[in-house]
Amino acid sequence: MAWLILIIAGFFEVGFTTCLSKAKEATGTAYIVWLSGFFISLTLSMYLLYRATLTLPMGTAYAVWTGIGAAGTAIIGILFFKEPAQLWRIFFLTTLIGSIIGLKYVSNH
Repeated sequence: MAWLILIIAGFFEVGFTTCLSKAKEATGTAYIVWLSGFFISLTLSMYLLYRATLTLPMGTAYAVWTGIGAAGTAIIGILFFKEPAQLWRIFFLTTLIGSIIGLKYVSNH
């Protein structure tokens, strides 16, 4: 269950970085909506990370959480923000995702 909580925390990390990026471009009510999404996602992500670390080792949990956030944010950037999808960028995203999966499998929990 802790791994599922940690994965969801990582998705909320992607959510808060995406909301932050959208808030930079927004004005008026849209700005408030995106900024609210940022704070809600940030709060949920941190809380779920905390819950996961009650069972999982902190170093492993933090590495997986940041890895999901980094990979997910980069993928969102490519898909929705027209960031470059160059060969080496995709290669290193793939190795990052592989490392996250590897950490899960070598963990004792």
